[in-house]
Amino acid sequence: MDHSPPCPQPLAHISEDGQRTQSVRDHLLGTAALAETFARPFGGQEQAYLAGLLHDVGKYSAAFQQRLRGGPKVDHATAGAKIAYGARQPEVAFAIAGHHGGLPDGGARTDPDGTGTLFARLKKEVPPCEGWKDEISPPAAHRPPLPGDGFVASFYTRMLYSCLVDADYLDTETFMNGAPAPRGGGAAPDELLQRLQTYIAPWWDAKNALNRKRCDILRACLDAGESAAPGLFALTVPTGGGKTVSSLAFALAHAAAQGKTRVIYVIPYTSIIDQTAEVFRGILGEENVIEHHSGADFSMPEGEFDPRLYRKALAAENWDAPVIVTTAVQFFESLFANRASRCRKLHNIAGSVVVFDEAQTLPVPYLRPCVAAIGQLVQFYGVTAVLCTATQPALQPLFDELAPGLVMREICPDADELYRFFRRTTLRQAGELTPEALTAQLCSSPQALCVVNRRATAQQLYAALPAEGRYCLTTLLCPADRKRLLKEIRARLKAGLPCRVVSTSLIEAGVDVDFPAAWREEAGLDSILQTAGRCNREGKRPAEESTVTVFRLAGQRTPCMIRQNVDSARQTLAQFEDPAAPAAIKHYFSFYRALKGDAALDRQNILPAFCKGLQGRIFPFASVAEMFRLIDSATVTVYLPVDAGAALIDRLRRGEVSRTLFRQLGQFAVNVYPDHLQKLQGAGAVEAVGGDMYILTDLRLYDRETGLSLDVETGHGFFV
Repeated sequence: MDHSPPCPQPLAHISEDGQRTQSVRDHLLGTAALAETFARPFGGQEQAYLAGLLHDVGKYSAAFQQRLRGGPKVDHATAGAKIAYGARQPEVAFAIAGHHGGLPDGGARTDPDGTGTLFARLKKEVPPCEGWKDEISPPAAHRPPLPGDGFVASFYTRMLYSCLVDADYLDTETFMNGAPAPRGGGAAPDELLQRLQTYIAPWWDAKNALNRKRCDILRACLDAGESAAPGLFALTVPTGGGKTVSSLAFALAHAAAQGKTRVIYVIPYTSIIDQTAEVFRGILGEENVIEHHSGADFSMPEGEFDPRLYRKALAAENWDAPVIVTTAVQFFESLFANRASRCRKLHNIAGSVVVFDEAQTLPVPYLRPCVAAIGQLVQFYGVTAVLCTATQPALQPLFDELAPGLVMREICPDADELYRFFRRTTLRQAGELTPEALTAQLCSSPQALCVVNRRATAQQLYAALPAEGRYCLTTLLCPADRKRLLKEIRARLKAGLPCRVVSTSLIEAGVDVDFPAAWREEAGLDSILQTAGRCNREGKRPAEESTVTVFRLAGQRTPCMIRQNVDSARQTLAQFEDPAAPAAIKHYFSFYRALKGDAALDRQNILPAFCKGLQGRIFPFASVAEMFRLIDSATVTVYLPVDAGAALIDRLRRGEVSRTLFRQLGQFAVNVYPDHLQKLQGAGAVEAVGGDMYILTDLRLYDRETGLSLDVETGHGFFV
């Protein structure tokens, strides 16, 4: 009889207090079960289960067991990737190889060890870990029937990766905490729909024609949401038609009818996300709406614990909540990311209703990859997508090319009739105006909005206006001050007080203000019409008396980045008597994209990069993640010690580094380009705090009414 002691079971984790352990086998089985559940909505459950079983087999090595007790670091991911690749499971191999460091580039078979690509990892010598064969038995795993296309395969691999990393996080978190964290929860779509119906019930007894028409749109959205089959939709509603609540009504009705898991609302700018999220919280309840963007703050006072905020913070990590309100940057950059922290939420997009608000703002340099990604989600991941806007960007030809067979359906038919009913303004072309002539026109109206293309122009015009009720809105103001000023602007407009606002385009998309007259410097037709949407928004004045004046500013050249937008708008304005009609809008977008050419719609060649990788699934995940940046990364952040920002900056100086702190600091930050930063550095006006972050030390250079000045000699300079 063998009286030797049994071999200790290999461990995956030891609790922080050292009192509890989790075996590798238990961790692999727990992760596999979760990953399988996550991938089931898109048919990837077999490969997700396999990925979960194999992802940490490297922990069976003696080297890793020594690491748990203070030994040197050891690579425990490559072993599982090698096993998966050897079993002809390249998607699983990618997911396992990247489950800590991020999805790697596939590379080439000639890549030497140490270069970081998948092929290089597969050549790497790893510590022996044969013990896994005694404890787990990987089953056969089949890939779902997807087309043999490189982008399709790469997209699926990233979704599989999402299932693995979220499952790994959650299983580990549960062990370390000793119990599951308070994730998930919230009301089901049918309950949320009931809350919405209760909220809108008083609206149906509309007393005037405007509200009756809004109710018609709302009813059409509810009916379509309930009856239409899942797919791709357009919701083209003129400004003033109530598209925010109507689009939510469609999404909830559709989710309830079709068994969708959640609603994801994608908004282009952080400047309008707060007001949308506030509307949704008022309808659906605070606990059911999660904001996920750079300015979302889930912090709690020191020594206090708020379980509601804690649950929201957890939900922001993987979007496990009924309603998510996020930005286009967060949404699309995550779909092309390679890091676990960005990708773990992706599988929760599957089976959702995704509404793209202000769809005309989809970024042109990345338009083809964004459209291709939407097509993937709808065709293969059970997503119903809605492109929601007053100026529909005519994307069907791109869907025809990138997602063949996917046809966009309009939720509210007869867009021409809706346009005629909701026409609130009259466009007038003024030709060229001098700054003095423009200022005189603005002064002739007690309440006026003027949108210009340059921040310098905004500051110059602001300085020439009467002091009472003048405002300047640009990205040179930190978000906290922009919110403060917008609140003042709305109050003055409502009270009938003088209110003249000069702004850059940040006010155009969805900011809820209502001016009797507006001026717009030449821009794209969509921008012109978005400015028009801030004029006579509630229809309180005749359209003929609510003019939107389009002008060229004497002595100013069109900025290079919008020159083709302006050329396309000029061509449309010359051809159509009414440039705000749906036919004119369609013509503008078609002409503009033809003028840009296909190459400009995928500036970084994202789609060709993945199509080239079809052979052997050798995809450039890491490289593409670096290239796919919707916001110009050349800018650097300058934090402002104003108002509550001063105390936050003190915490930063003391060495505190946390996601919560940086979210709070984002309300007191301005992003500037390197040449502007050099001027500030040359004057000793900023203090570096690491990376691309600085603190403004000369507060004379920041005016809380006009923003950051970059003329460090006078403090009153203007800049582009």
